[in-house]
Amino acid sequence: MSIEKELKARSGSKCELCTSEDNLEVFVVAPKTGDYADECVMICGNCNEQMANADKIEINHWRCLNDSMWSEVPAVQVVAWRMLDQLKNEGWTQDLLDMMYLDDDTSNWAKALEDEFKVIHKDANGVILQAGDTVSLIKDLNVKGANFIAKRGTPVRRITLVKDNGGHIEGRINGQHIVILTEFVKKIK
Repeated sequence: MSIEKELKARSGSKCELCTSEDNLEVFVVAPKTGDYADECVMICGNCNEQMANADKIEINHWRCLNDSMWSEVPAVQVVAWRMLDQLKNEGWTQDLLDMMYLDDDTSNWAKALEDEFKVIHKDANGVILQAGDTVSLIKDLNVKGANFIAKRGTPVRRITLVKDNGGHIEGRINGQHIVILTEFVKKIK
């Protein structure tokens, strides 16, 4: 039996993430090779397009992970974990990640690509920033859409890192959650 037939039988000819029946295709869960059905997931074209292109992600589409994360299939669990991790700044996705259980092998598989695509965030002085650090602004910044200027020296506590852009961090200034360019901050030790 071909891998595609095995996956269609396993999934009931539905996307294993969102249950759509349209444009189904075999998705190999890296870094596996896809030689076996256990290394693949049957997904729809919509899920595949959004996973391949972060600009096309529709946040509400991924609420389907609330169900698919409980799949007994490790490959489905890995894809669900990776998407939840990618969207973890959404709040509800972090709640799902906190509830999700992966055995050690599945967890290692899910995290296998993290180091390969890890983005490094550095402040204006080249110091590596970590999530939770405190930084201060090194120049006055006009905060677009919030109608205030963040003054030089303003501390930003418990920053979060923008996963796919080493030049951006997120934090709160004057109660506003904003994106800040790393070139305008320095880490406070």
